[in-house]
Amino acid sequence: MKKKVKVGLVGCGKISGIYFQNAKLYDALEIAACADLDMGRAKEKAEEFGIPKAYTVEELVNDPDIEVVLNLTIPRAHAEIAMKALHNGKHVYGEKPLAVTTEEGRQILETARSKGLLVGSAPDTFLGGGIQTCRKLIDDGWIGRPLAATAFMMSRGHESWHPDPEFYYDIGGGPMFDMGPYYLTALINLLGPIRRVTGSAKISLPERTITSQPKYGKKIEVKVPTHVAGVLDFHSGVVATIITSFDIFGGAPDLPRIEIYGTHGTLSVPDPNTFGGPVRFRRAGSQEWSEIPLLYGYAENSRGVGLLDMIYAIRSGRSHRASGELAYHVLEAMHGFHIASEEGRHYIMQSTCNRPAALPLGLSPNTLDE
Repeated sequence: MKKKVKVGLVGCGKISGIYFQNAKLYDALEIAACADLDMGRAKEKAEEFGIPKAYTVEELVNDPDIEVVLNLTIPRAHAEIAMKALHNGKHVYGEKPLAVTTEEGRQILETARSKGLLVGSAPDTFLGGGIQTCRKLIDDGWIGRPLAATAFMMSRGHESWHPDPEFYYDIGGGPMFDMGPYYLTALINLLGPIRRVTGSAKISLPERTITSQPKYGKKIEVKVPTHVAGVLDFHSGVVATIITSFDIFGGAPDLPRIEIYGTHGTLSVPDPNTFGGPVRFRRAGSQEWSEIPLLYGYAENSRGVGLLDMIYAIRSGRSHRASGELAYHVLEAMHGFHIASEEGRHYIMQSTCNRPAALPLGLSPNTLDE
């Protein structure tokens, strides 16, 4: 692929920096324009990272040179920006979640299909060297047949460190919608699609106080559950448990992020919010853990590799891995935990998705040319 695809980035907030930075490394794309509701912030990012154009959102989605819109807005704006881009003939890759509601998510996918466009979504951490190594170990039978899994995301929330933490406690936020996509996407990549979920969810504290700058002392009304405990049944037969929480001052230091239990051994999966290791394996009957060397690249912070993969898919016609269908399946499961808690039942998944293709061994750095 010689000609780089021009990408327009919308949403120049905190997360945008790593996308601007990594885009300069990837062989198939360039960020040719950026936009934000705050035009001053868009101009600052354009100057900082050498982006040719700072636009309003409308100018960006109407630029005929832009093929792909990279949507880094807050969750409540994901669907609006995605639909604007699609209606202007642009492919869309967005930050997680795909949308706030399943209705919005379906609308995005249906519009894209009707126009022959692709939709992709973070997280793409499952394409990193750590989780891809875990995927190969499972596929190669190291743990035998997977039987069960656990996943834990335990934290105290964002108000003590994030400069703008309010949206983490608004609709579309909370620990499940903020961090759940990393864990659920990793589990689906390793184990396949989900059949049903159940769980309990609650708002533990109805109000939070910001202790970070510049909004120190401001009160936040909490509108979403801040502690979610769930159970997942996968089509493969695996049963998994998951906890996501913004209510924990500190769990046990040895609490795993994700573990997969099989007939022949156990796999300790690295933090799904990162791209690297460590990957650890314990064989059945042994008391010792072995650290497995990573077999793939993209072990550093490689945010945007999912966008890179989608751009190769646009050019070649193959399927992309961090797909809209995968993101929608994750979105439905997250809602499913909340619905199951409210209604006291199992939630049967209405969607499914393909298990993303594993990355091939031996890829050169900063490319996905297979």
